[in-house]
Amino acid sequence: MKNQNNRNKYFFGLGTVGRDMFYAFESNAILYFLSDVLSLPLWVFAATSMVLSVLRIFDALNDPITGLIIDNIHSPWGKFKPAIAVGGVLSALFYLVLFGGIGTGWSFIIFFAVAYLLWDISYGINDIAYWTLLPALSTDQKQREKNGAFARICANIGMFAIMVLWQPITQAMGNTPKAWFQVALVMCAAYLGFLCFPIFGVKEDRSIVQSEEKTTLRQMWDALTKNDQLLWTTLSMGLFMVGYCTTTGFSIYYMKYLFGNVDMYAVLAAVCGVAQLAALSVFPLFSKKWNRRQLYAGSTVLVVAGYLVFFFADRSLILIALSAVLLFLGQAFIQLLMLMFLADTIEYGQWKLGKRSESITFSIQPLINKIGGALSTGVISITLILSGIKRGEETAAAIGTAGQNIVKISMLAIPLVLIVLGYFIYLKKYRIDEAFYASILRDLEERGELKSSQEQT
Repeated sequence: MKNQNNRNKYFFGLGTVGRDMFYAFESNAILYFLSDVLSLPLWVFAATSMVLSVLRIFDALNDPITGLIIDNIHSPWGKFKPAIAVGGVLSALFYLVLFGGIGTGWSFIIFFAVAYLLWDISYGINDIAYWTLLPALSTDQKQREKNGAFARICANIGMFAIMVLWQPITQAMGNTPKAWFQVALVMCAAYLGFLCFPIFGVKEDRSIVQSEEKTTLRQMWDALTKNDQLLWTTLSMGLFMVGYCTTTGFSIYYMKYLFGNVDMYAVLAAVCGVAQLAALSVFPLFSKKWNRRQLYAGSTVLVVAGYLVFFFADRSLILIALSAVLLFLGQAFIQLLMLMFLADTIEYGQWKLGKRSESITFSIQPLINKIGGALSTGVISITLILSGIKRGEETAAAIGTAGQNIVKISMLAIPLVLIVLGYFIYLKKYRIDEAFYASILRDLEERGELKSSQEQT
């Protein structure tokens, strides 16, 4: 069993390297691609930005349906691997259309909207199925933390490799639409290549729960609305993700228009990446000494300190780097903790409602990510217009002090308020601590709805 746990941990984690390279390039660079590479007219840029925001929210509402479909899959290859494979191939194809720069004016907007919607849906299929594998590998909280920590380490290696390299690579290649399409093609190859690790290397433990009948639409609705701990986790995670996505989405613009040197963006991304990897590497050690509530409190303190330093950093690279370290140390812990909180609501929902509903529960994660991305895209787009950045200004001095302050408020002050609010919601409403979770498992074992811990080892 130990050998299988290790194999699952490594092969599941390695699959996230390509996935996060693929996703990070889209989520961090697509707006810059539209605003500074394609050089769209202002009205086309504004319309396309609105499309991004609206479609992300619209498609997010489809994710529970996707989760319902995945929960009802019964195949020789398990519940999740078919969806991972199909979603992976389709999302790679639509991704290339996104970066194809097809059409002009209204035709561009239409092509982009259709491609984005289909990409978002197909990637959601892959994403929900992928992360639902995590709670299906073990019900042991510590093993889940080990699996999740290694997966987040691999994900951050992929994500920050792209965050560090996309700007200098596309710049070196001429920063043309053709160069960006070629980079997108490489992202697709990495995405599909790394997906082979979980598809062929991970073994799902199908004996964790007893066989269940197919999930109905009514049961899906109950799983989402009557699992109070899932609802509070969703709200807390949502506030965090809006703040996190807004800050990271602004970083390229901050370095170009406030710091005054866009080439230093890669340095900032590298600092953030090292900080997050360091945090995820030591998380298992910290989790042995402190419980999750203590870890979340300490992480929030680091995030608050990071935002305060960043707000007054201006053009000091040392202060910017210090704030990035504080922010991303705290954010890495919070993201991993929220993944664990979400996983534990599966057993809570099964205990309370009599239905496990793994994929429906984990459909909340991409739903939150999409809504967070949609709202942050809206904030960033409006800020680019109000600050003068999208009116053709190319330097820090050109947008003036007023424009720079608008960027700082949107990038730092608003996200700080949202992240702190998310923490207080967790503090007041989330109650699945270690002791309560252990009692849930005991009850499920006694009811015959969960394989006992002795049988699993």
